[in-house]
Amino acid sequence: MSVQAHNADAPPSREGWRLGLRLLSRYGTLAGLLIMVVVFSIAAPESFPTTGNVINILNQSALTAIIAGGLTMALVVGEFDLSIGYAASLAGVLVTGLIVNSGLPVAVAVLVVLVVGAAIGVLNGALVTKARVNAVIATLGVGTILIGVSFGYTSGAPIAEGVPDSFLSIALGSFIGLPNPIWIMAAVLGILWVVLNRTDLGQRIQAVGGNTEAARLSGIPVDRVKIIAFVTAGICAALTGILLASLLGSGTASAADSYLLDAFAAVFLGSATLRDGEFHILGTLIGVIIINTGFNGLSIFGADTFYQYVFKGGILVLAVALSTVARRYSRA
Repeated sequence: MSVQAHNADAPPSREGWRLGLRLLSRYGTLAGLLIMVVVFSIAAPESFPTTGNVINILNQSALTAIIAGGLTMALVVGEFDLSIGYAASLAGVLVTGLIVNSGLPVAVAVLVVLVVGAAIGVLNGALVTKARVNAVIATLGVGTILIGVSFGYTSGAPIAEGVPDSFLSIALGSFIGLPNPIWIMAAVLGILWVVLNRTDLGQRIQAVGGNTEAARLSGIPVDRVKIIAFVTAGICAALTGILLASLLGSGTASAADSYLLDAFAAVFLGSATLRDGEFHILGTLIGVIIINTGFNGLSIFGADTFYQYVFKGGILVLAVALSTVARRYSRA
């Protein structure tokens, strides 16, 4: 019996239940965002629904969106990258160290650190594709090595003295009334969206993530495509670390570690938005905004810090559950 015939014979109540779950999995996140906005606006009408607060939410979302955008590319190709948070932390201490301790110009230091981020991606990609190490193990191992490198480079002390204003202005400056991180986020996500949806490389990345063996048989260089996805994740992580160091005015060995969980929560939440469990750039942006809207609301109401961890962990579990439901019912 075919799947279509089976579905046609299913009781109406069961079909309605499936349709309801499918709608929930595709649009539940957007409904949740709308509910949060309405509740926070009603509860705090003078502080939440304001232009300044919207800009504040976008600014808070920028760094997470950049690192999550790179992670999206790795997940689209069917691999995990658990090193991104530690790569971002290393990037922060490296860029400040190269500027303060080595005396490199800001632009040169930023470029060197972006290259380091790409090299981390190459290492992850080579371990996964050439050495056939499971991506979770490979990137977790590389991430742990990066933690050691960060602490070894800084001796455990933040690099905070002598950071020039030209570096601080990267994240603290603004253009046409919007903070620079928002513009950088828009540019990075725009480029990633175009690459993933409007280029041959993007089609190859999606083909490899959809069915690796079929992609290999059709002549797609699977290993090269996966390495490119890891390199993209590494560069985005490095850029996030640079911006965080600029924002904080210092390089700290573990400053960006928490972005790992934030990025995964956002990407999985985004995969359950508008599509049936597929990872995509627009969904990732929406996921980031949902998380930071929640953080913003909790902050306005003066919630204790531990509520943010509860919210973050809960949203990750909910995101994965919604993504799983979306995939299941997209095939039903």
